[in-house]
Amino acid sequence: MAKIISPDLFPILPSQPVGIARLAAQAEHADDGHLIEFKALKVRSILNWSVSKRRIWTAYSINPYRGCEFGCKYCYARYTHEFMAPKSAASGVLAESGLLAGGLENKPDFHDPLLFERMIFMKQNAAWLLEQELKKIDPAVEIALGTATDPYQPIERKARITRSLLEVFARKTGYRIGIVTKSRLIERDIDLLTEIARYNTLVVHITITTPDAELARLLEPRAPRPDLRFRAVKRLRAACIRTGILCCPLLPGITDSEQAIDEMARRAAEVGACFMAANPLFLKPCSRPTYLSFVREHFPSLVADYEKRFGSADFAAPEYTRKMAAVVGEACRRHGLGRRSMDAVLTRDTGDRKMPASRAEPAQRKLFA
Repeated sequence: MAKIISPDLFPILPSQPVGIARLAAQAEHADDGHLIEFKALKVRSILNWSVSKRRIWTAYSINPYRGCEFGCKYCYARYTHEFMAPKSAASGVLAESGLLAGGLENKPDFHDPLLFERMIFMKQNAAWLLEQELKKIDPAVEIALGTATDPYQPIERKARITRSLLEVFARKTGYRIGIVTKSRLIERDIDLLTEIARYNTLVVHITITTPDAELARLLEPRAPRPDLRFRAVKRLRAACIRTGILCCPLLPGITDSEQAIDEMARRAAEVGACFMAANPLFLKPCSRPTYLSFVREHFPSLVADYEKRFGSADFAAPEYTRKMAAVVGEACRRHGLGRRSMDAVLTRDTGDRKMPASRAEPAQRKLFA
């Protein structure tokens, strides 16, 4: 039974959450899916300023949704829901009481990693906000769409927030736009992507962690099958849209063998991908329990290895990272793929594999000559 916490115990604390937590508290129920609730979030801005870990690049990011339906076991963005929780000195007491976990006021526990895939916030007036904010930024600065949550998760079929943003970019000239997704739904917007690429720099990244459909279903339970994602790459390339594959993350003992990486590169080349990149797994505290639970259930022989690798570190060891970079680089060379720099922003250093000049749009030929 939850304890009853009297508000009189905290007379000097604000009674209402502030910032994004206040917006989350005010978000209205918008829809329901299978074990998922969707809420309309009234945000004040759609562009976020991002700086790389080593501060060697900067970019704007856009995430049309907070939370993601795909439920990837390795997802590094689960912690972002924690910002939606009320911040006060009383939060720890309230959590202990059960109030933040569905107690007397039935408040969601934003510190629960699973809530990230079960409560999705849809950003309202996104296109209008983007239109206003683009007037204030330098078009030469990168704009990355889909850095924390997938812009083409299933609710996009109905909400069409991502498409509304692309409609804005389709009226612009001279911007540098990168898109990251693991959904075939991006094929719906080939008409807009073609128009954007005509007058801007556009690079699309399709994430395919593994070509093994059975393994993918365990890792990314609600994402499209790998073969459908390969098909999406092929269709985007047929439309002369610069597109590559992110084989991310590389999972130690599961998807990081030379044979597995070579097979991914072979299939990437087969569908005409411009480049391939692959980064090692990193486990933030928010994603570690979910991913390690997956390992214990499906790869119990690897538990000790993962505990050694990530017991006190979020990132892979430098020597492992260097080894994987060499393996990926060799696979890309072997199959004629361009290779992404690990520190590249989304529209730069995308390799030198080009589409045939006879099929490229004039603006695209100039941009990538």
